[in-house]
Amino acid sequence: MKQSRSVLESKRYGVYTCHADATLLDASRQMVDEDVSCLVVITTDGYLAGIVTRFDLMRACLHHDDWDSLPVSAVMTRDVVTVSPETTLYEVAQLLDSKGIHRVVAVREENGRLRPISVVSASDLVYHMVHDL
Repeated sequence: MKQSRSVLESKRYGVYTCHADATLLDASRQMVDEDVSCLVVITTDGYLAGIVTRFDLMRACLHHDDWDSLPVSAVMTRDVVTVSPETTLYEVAQLLDSKGIHRVVAVREENGRLRPISVVSASDLVYHMVHDL
């Protein structure tokens, strides 16, 4: 992957989202329908509130008989690792490696709040590793 390529240059914008009060069943169905591994959880006005992953859903199913009716807020990660659109893919790779995570959320700051614009995953990085040879 080119060390200087930024998130802005390499990733299409758009992010699959849900609200914190959505049920885990609804979030699961959306992930299956959209074939994505996570949903960015947003506030009613579209700012970042958290992230929920397939692993979060699986863990909830294992530990809660009523998992399907639980709200996303019960299992989402609130402390989301974020980057700016100008962050390079190389820097994203270093961040994923150092934190032991699979994805980051690219955000724009608006009045001290974060608006999610994209998700960059390890899969995206591998794609660019192959295509940048």
